[in-house]
Amino acid sequence: MPDETEIDEFARLFTRFLERMQGAGGGRAQRESLRERLLAHLGVEPEQVPVVATTFASYDLPNVQRAVEAWFDSFEVVGLAGSNRGHHSLGELLELAEYDRFGIGAVDYQRLQIDVDEEMDCVAFGFYLGVQGADRYVALLRAANPQYGRMNVDLEILVAEKSAGERFLTALPELIREHNVFRGKVVSFEGHEFGQGVGPFRLHPRPELGRADVVLPDGVLERIEREVVGIAEHRETLLAAGQHLRRGVLLYGPPGTGKTHTIRYVLSRLPEFTVVLLAGTSIHFIAQACALARMLQPALVVLEDCDLVAEARDYSLGAENPLLFQVLNEMDGLAQDADVAFLLTTNRADLLEPALMQRPGRVDMAVEIPLPDAAGRGRLLELYGPALDLSADVMDEVVARTEGTTASFMKELVRRTVLLAAEAGTAPGPESLRAAVDELLSSRDTLTRRLLGATGDSGLDDASGASGQAGYGPAAHPRPGPMPGIYRG
Repeated sequence: MPDETEIDEFARLFTRFLERMQGAGGGRAQRESLRERLLAHLGVEPEQVPVVATTFASYDLPNVQRAVEAWFDSFEVVGLAGSNRGHHSLGELLELAEYDRFGIGAVDYQRLQIDVDEEMDCVAFGFYLGVQGADRYVALLRAANPQYGRMNVDLEILVAEKSAGERFLTALPELIREHNVFRGKVVSFEGHEFGQGVGPFRLHPRPELGRADVVLPDGVLERIEREVVGIAEHRETLLAAGQHLRRGVLLYGPPGTGKTHTIRYVLSRLPEFTVVLLAGTSIHFIAQACALARMLQPALVVLEDCDLVAEARDYSLGAENPLLFQVLNEMDGLAQDADVAFLLTTNRADLLEPALMQRPGRVDMAVEIPLPDAAGRGRLLELYGPALDLSADVMDEVVARTEGTTASFMKELVRRTVLLAAEAGTAPGPESLRAAVDELLSSRDTLTRRLLGATGDSGLDDASGASGQAGYGPAAHPRPGPMPGIYRG
């Protein structure tokens, strides 16, 4: 049997072992108690104060942070040390803090893009210990974490006076609107890789295009400008006359004729507008896009390639209505004085027309963006190839040979001209231009012409492998894949 001395020595050594293990586990004995820190700030037992919680969309993290910081007269932000802290509510954290499970630690941050060339360090998990007037607050802000099923930004608030908490929550929406980092920006919605919610926004530079950069038939651009830009410029006059500001414009025509390019020009004319871009599958976020547009008006919502959703079905509620109906209903749901414009594009107006007829009044004006005529093709050649130094005869020759082609075709023609000249070691000019025309109009590039939106082989040389002219319509325009969008090309 061991004597008492040996037992005491064992106890002493075991105690030292436990203390060293505790220190190796993160220095818990040295951490400041979360409960004591909150008690010192609030002046009351934190676990006796009710928790008020609210949530926001995941992309609103920088806006919620700015709103919280704007509410307080002064504040400090502290973090929390301890494993699995992110899986507990504020109430649970307070309960566990009584057993020294958690202590004050470093704040978790998440760097998010808030402009094309600007990022913001956002609080992803941190306690705001704030003061507003005579009231003291504790606000736990945490970012969304879709990987673990948390799709929203969470804000949990402790304040001794219930009325103070209610004032805070009531003021938050207006503070978010006032300090919103997306105001006046060009943003696109994207989905999370985890879950179905909206992911972080992608921000894009606003295009800088002049009127001379847009080649359309006479009067077409003027109609679009009057409906979108003109209403913005005369909003006060229209409102005084009892007219609504909400408007929808549909740009339709074959692919490659300049619908997206025209939208880029409109964006450059409206520098103060918040712009929300939706294309492809992101059109499912139309409700969120409209909510953002309402908050940050004046705003422009761009819906590219709407024909891609004209036949889509939404079975989520057991209904079989085209997704496009939801888009049109969201447009109609805006207030009469909402300064929000919708620009829709489609390559297949025949698919959209039935839906538009069943939901009248959502689109105020439909404008065709047609294939460029001879004068238009000449202007496009001058616009895209000012350094080619072409004579009038060469211009007329190329314009005649490219009948039935698009603005996209002319842009590629000039690019290929420069490339062929570079390969030959010469300056781009008439010879390389003719060679580029021959190549693009050859039978080998039949699919290329279709992808560039050419309607058929009208005006193409017999030697190039061309056949007769194709008519305009669905048969002449096979449904293409997704076209490059405003922010993709």
